[in-house]
Amino acid sequence: MFIFILQIRHMLDDHAELYLFTVFSALVWALWILKVALSRRYKPWTEEHHETTSVIVPVVDEPLDLFRDVLTRVTEQHPDEVIVVINGKRNPDLEAVCEEFAPLVQWVHTPIPGKRNAVKIGTEMSKYDITVLLDSDTVWTPGTLSELIKPFKDANVGGVTTRQRILEPSRSWITRWADWLENSRSLYSMPAQSVLGQVGCLPGRTIAFRRHILMEVMDDFMTQRFMGVFLEVSDDRTLTNLTLKQGYRTVYQHTSLVYTDAPLQIKKLFKQQLRWARGSQYNTLRMLPWMLGHAPVLSIFFLADIILPFLLVGTIAGWVYRAASGTGVNLYEAMLETYGAQAGWFWVIALMVVSSVLSMAIRQIRHLQEVPSDFFRLPIFIIVSTFFLMPVRLLGFLRMAHASGWGTRAGAYAGGDPGQGGVEPEGGVATLEAELDLMSRPAPVDVVDRDGGLPTQRDHATDPQHGTPVPAGVAAHAAHAEQAAYGSTPAWHTTAAGGVPAGAVETAPVAEATRRQARAAAPAPTPKKRLNPLAGIPYVIAAVIFALEALLYV
Repeated sequence: MFIFILQIRHMLDDHAELYLFTVFSALVWALWILKVALSRRYKPWTEEHHETTSVIVPVVDEPLDLFRDVLTRVTEQHPDEVIVVINGKRNPDLEAVCEEFAPLVQWVHTPIPGKRNAVKIGTEMSKYDITVLLDSDTVWTPGTLSELIKPFKDANVGGVTTRQRILEPSRSWITRWADWLENSRSLYSMPAQSVLGQVGCLPGRTIAFRRHILMEVMDDFMTQRFMGVFLEVSDDRTLTNLTLKQGYRTVYQHTSLVYTDAPLQIKKLFKQQLRWARGSQYNTLRMLPWMLGHAPVLSIFFLADIILPFLLVGTIAGWVYRAASGTGVNLYEAMLETYGAQAGWFWVIALMVVSSVLSMAIRQIRHLQEVPSDFFRLPIFIIVSTFFLMPVRLLGFLRMAHASGWGTRAGAYAGGDPGQGGVEPEGGVATLEAELDLMSRPAPVDVVDRDGGLPTQRDHATDPQHGTPVPAGVAAHAAHAEQAAYGSTPAWHTTAAGGVPAGAVETAPVAEATRRQARAAAPAPTPKKRLNPLAGIPYVIAAVIFALEALLYV
């Protein structure tokens, strides 16, 4: 903020110079003001409403205690059916946990790894009006389902998402930072977009859709390509896009609360954020023509998410260039002359730090009202958000058209586009057999043992010392499941109670222990695929942007 004020003053003193940092800061504040103005109009749905519900839980592998707790919480809220789709390697332990909740919970198995294929299988098996997609490491609180259904009283609402927080944020700086981001999003971005009826991404930890919408868009969900690649990740953003394009509203229900885990290692945090960044930028460019015509405010939010990292990198590069070349104006000259070099630089740096903290405190005031102790963590939040998250978003933009998998767990989809030709999968995984072979490796999970009870709706944001309550009794997975799948419908068989989806072939009677198993025939090995030349488009766009920024300094 201190530098921003100095640059504004210099620009107003009849100096025809445009500072990138001024543009960056002005855009950040303009977005915040827009979010505040819109979100002040937000109100959650309160009128009672009832719909029949099917809960679909794609799962690869989870700690059994966690998975049992997840299903316990779900079944306590009395959905009409729960369908667990175990994808990848057979997991008798998970199957046994599902059996504990029969007949309400039924399970199927497909050896094809991938969340998209699992969502397709579960949706085709489901029978009820509202389909709720639930990540297998997400813990519901009392009232999650009943609150989630209320917005569907409006016939124009096609998709609804929950408020989401991180389990035990006090465990590490990573979990604190992740929870802060989630809470800030739920206090600003989500309600602002919900007022417009255009939440751009209904986060996949728990989302509800009208089943008929999912059935209508399923082919596009499983096959749509952009820039020559089918991006398996970002399934939640894709379903949100398809729902919006069908003419329905997508909204946020603040009173429906869920908890999930965050990575405990920097490497996993990087992979998670990179996956989200790639999916977000990919879908922003793919949806841009539609957003400009039907959701212009939404396009501002998502385009800013792409532009801000470029402005930040350009600002830092410009500072380095001018310091090395001795060009530009010294905006601190008056202070250095007044106080001397040593004392002058001390005050310059002190003013930079204080103004940055106060600036961020204003923009995070709603979160700080809930968690006052986080005020003293603002410097860390600023550093991590600026020098970690922004570069990851830029890298996500550059890598958006590269085929790759989930990246944070063995046994999940490993990358590539098996249903289509023309793209070389990263990591050399070219056949289903090779992908299934990856599942023999132990899954790199972070398991946190907790004692006590699980979080409740009313417990939320009541601990001023640590932020959110410290829910216990859950062994939580490190990163929430966002996997990929194939574009083609698997040839799978089922004996699951509740019916056989269209296209499935019933098997002969099997033992009781495997009566809900679904099998898939492995496709023939695919030939070696070519590199995707369209993957170079983001690099060209980035080069043009950086070249334009460089013109301001040369």
